[in-house]
Amino acid sequence: MIECYNFQQIHKNEGVFLMEKNIRDILMNSIRDKLENIKNFEELNNTKISILGKKGFIKEQFKRMRELPKEERAEFGEALNNVKHEIESILTEKIKDLREKETQHKALEKSVDLSIPGAKRSFGRLHLITRVMEECVNIFNSMGFEVVEGPEIENTYYNFEALNTPEWHPARDLHDTFYIDENRLLRTHTSPVQIRMMEARKPPLRIISPGRVYRKDYDASHLPAFFQIEGLAIDKDISIADLKGTLEKVIKTLLGKDKQVRFRPHYFPFTEPSVEVDISFPQGKSGWLEILGSGMVHPQVLRNVGLDPNKWQGFAFGMGIERLAMLKYNVGDIREFPRNSLNFLKLF
Repeated sequence: MIECYNFQQIHKNEGVFLMEKNIRDILMNSIRDKLENIKNFEELNNTKISILGKKGFIKEQFKRMRELPKEERAEFGEALNNVKHEIESILTEKIKDLREKETQHKALEKSVDLSIPGAKRSFGRLHLITRVMEECVNIFNSMGFEVVEGPEIENTYYNFEALNTPEWHPARDLHDTFYIDENRLLRTHTSPVQIRMMEARKPPLRIISPGRVYRKDYDASHLPAFFQIEGLAIDKDISIADLKGTLEKVIKTLLGKDKQVRFRPHYFPFTEPSVEVDISFPQGKSGWLEILGSGMVHPQVLRNVGLDPNKWQGFAFGMGIERLAMLKYNVGDIREFPRNSLNFLKLF
């Protein structure tokens, strides 16, 4: 619409339209309408050029002033300048408005919509086996036991022979143990750590050896790979009463003072005498669950590491962490632990 206001239309026989207020109002309303519909800086710049540019509307009107009578030129120039200043003011406001909208748009793109539900993040937690293992370690540490570890791949000497388990013993059958070759296997208990420590250090000793062990068993109460924590105490004048007192203290601290503990005579090649320890399971019923084996260190085991059994005595024990976790958390099937079912683990 601005382009329609050429020189012929704003010039009359009696004077100039731009000097008349109603014509200026029509012109400015037309310009305002055009600027109001501008959506971006490119459109604004094109419109600015068409109005105020070298070949724009205002420039063309200034060029045609010379065609007016001399007495009308000053008044027309003043009216044209007023229009120019008003247009510049409108353009300045439009630039400011577009910049504000652009800033708001960018801020909106980067903003967080608080009405959208937040991302759900689940927090990790320790596995039941890890929790029970750490609790056991803390209990034994409070009783003066030191934590030591050893390799999971052992040779037959440390896993069997040094522990008074000769080659003909059933535990060394290829069908009962995971062998790597004739002399190496996955350890069946953490007892080899005890042999290594008795070879490396002089008594007195009081150690525990937590870790993973391997056996060819798999049912509701046995796993082919599971965790043990074994202990050894070597000193002078140690008796089976020390063993019994230590184990009862640990079990009742871990599982509760009301737990019933039962000691049964048993046979292990590396202890003499030997006992198995049972715990009432599940709570409130009359069942029993065997959780560990123990006994006084066999004299031959002491001789194998260069200790005089007439001078040194000791006790040893080994307990399955999964069995303890079953008792502590009332789990009926040991196979739940390695399945890593979130539905099961979230229960605890």
